[in-house]
Formats: sequence, structure tokens, C-alpha cells
Amino acid sequence: MLRCSFCGRRAVYHRRYAGVFLCDRCMIKSVERRFRRAVNNYRLVLPGERVAVAVSGGKDSVACLHLLTNYCRGKRCEVVAITVDEGIRGYRDESLPVARENAEVLGVEHYVISFKSVFGVTLDEMVKIAAKRGTGLNPCTYCGVMRRSLLNQAARELSADKLATGHNLDDETQAIMLNYVRADLSRLYRLGPIYIPLEGFVPRIKPLREIPEKEVALYALLKGIKVHLAVCPYASGIHTEIRDFLNSLEANHPNSKFMILRMFEEIKPHLKSATPEFEVKRCERCGEPTSTRLCKTCELLQGLGLAKGRKNLISERDS
Repeated sequence: MLRCSFCGRRAVYHRRYAGVFLCDRCMIKSVERRFRRAVNNYRLVLPGERVAVAVSGGKDSVACLHLLTNYCRGKRCEVVAITVDEGIRGYRDESLPVARENAEVLGVEHYVISFKSVFGVTLDEMVKIAAKRGTGLNPCTYCGVMRRSLLNQAARELSADKLATGHNLDDETQAIMLNYVRADLSRLYRLGPIYIPLEGFVPRIKPLREIPEKEVALYALLKGIKVHLAVCPYASGIHTEIRDFLNSLEANHPNSKFMILRMFEEIKPHLKSATPEFEVKRCERCGEPTSTRLCKTCELLQGLGLAKGRKNLISERDS
């Protein structure tokens, strides 16, 4: 029987990149320690702040909600949860109850914003319209842009000081590599544990950024936290190719993902001079902040012959 490298109890996990074995107790403590270290080192949450957490119902966002809620109880902070229901049949309709249940268990206010109520159609319906119109854009483009926009607007309407997401180490290294491949210096520069954008945007934080995906999943399992584990049916393309490449690299060369992250942190300060600044304007259609005449959401909707139907997102508490 394999023993924990720290306490000698039965091991449940082999942390290959560190060459150690961890029991259930030490595993939980390690994840919580890394979470607190990230929050404290990068000053992600300050006393008295109101933090909105983007909660999909998946392991990462739910773990982030639990960790932040427990942390904030001793810091005079307030936590609210926001779920965006894109309208993906057989996927989001199954994860939404999980997000709601976790918010109730923690005593956290929970708000649900749906594509249907804001745009008049679900993502499933958008995909069909896009196919008929031959836009050439994949579902992830519509989902990613619109979900981020709705999360930002909802967090702003809720007077949140920060918007937390459940991005883990795997997510961050995938984003780094994707922007390398696309030569997108502007998006690359915006990556990090905290991003403080311009007026109209709520600062975004990533408390789980230095915790591998497997460890977040195991943490949720060991803590008995209910999560939704299904994979989005629309997940495909270059994102999955980069994910598979990095997983293969990590399997053959443990610690590769951490090294990619550390190298990026060395490079990031030098990217500022290559990143153009832009003036914040207001979208001519919806009034949301943008650098151009139309925000990206309204631009995509226009291509589908649609428009944003609701100006304000938060009308009543989800129950």
C-alpha cells in the first residue's frame, strides 16, 4: 500500500510533478493552501469586497464557489453566484440544478441569466441559425463571447467588486498556448490571476489558476461536493487539440504545465508595450462598453439577424 509522503496515511493521489504521494487529508489541505496563497499573494479579494462567482455547475466553478465562500466568511466579504444558462439541451439543463443546489447549501444568493431571456434564442437555436446563414463560426465563438459579456454585465449590476471564475492550471496553459498559436498579444497580455480592465468591466480573478484540473476534481470528490462532470457537446476545434497536446506533454514530462505558466509570467511584463490601448466607448445597440461601434456580442447577433432584447439582466433573485 502506498503511503502519504507527509503523514504516512494511505495515499490517494500521486503528484508526479512533485514526486510525492498524498492522502485524502493532505490533498485537501494542499489545494486549500494553494487557493489561499493565490488569493493572498495576488490580493485577489480584499476585506469588505463583494465577489461574484461564475458558477456553471462543473467541478472547477463549484469548487471555486466553495473555497471563496469559506474564505470570505472570515474576511468580511460577500459572495454571490451567477450562472449563465446558454440553453444547451442535455448539458446545461443538467448542470443548472447542481449550481443552484451548491449555492443553497452555502447560503449564497444565486442568479441565473439565460440566453433565451436576453437574446430571444438559446445557443442550440443560434447554432442552427448560423448553419443556415453560413457564418462559418463555431458554437464556442458565440458562447464564449456572449457568456463573458453577460457575466460582466450581471456582476456589474450586482455591484460586485470582483468576478471570479474557476479557471485552473490546465485552462490557463491552454489559453497561453492558444494565444501563442494565434499570435494574439493583446489577449495574451490580459491573462493572469487578476485582470483589471477599463471602465465598465468588472475586474476578473482566477483563484484556482495554479491548481491542476485533476487536483480540483479530486478535491471536490474528497470533500463530497456535488458537481456536474459532463463535457459540453460543442467542445471541438483547436481548443481540444491544444488540450490534448498539453496533456500528452505533461504525461511524458511532468511539471510541463507549471513551466509554461512560469515562462509566461516572465514574458508578460514585456508585452505591455506591444499591446495597444483603446478608448472605451458604448455600444450603439446595447450600451455595453466596447472599443468599436458595436460590441462583439451585438456584432455576432447582427450576423444572425438577432438583437439583445433586455437592457438590464438582474430583475429578481433566482429561486
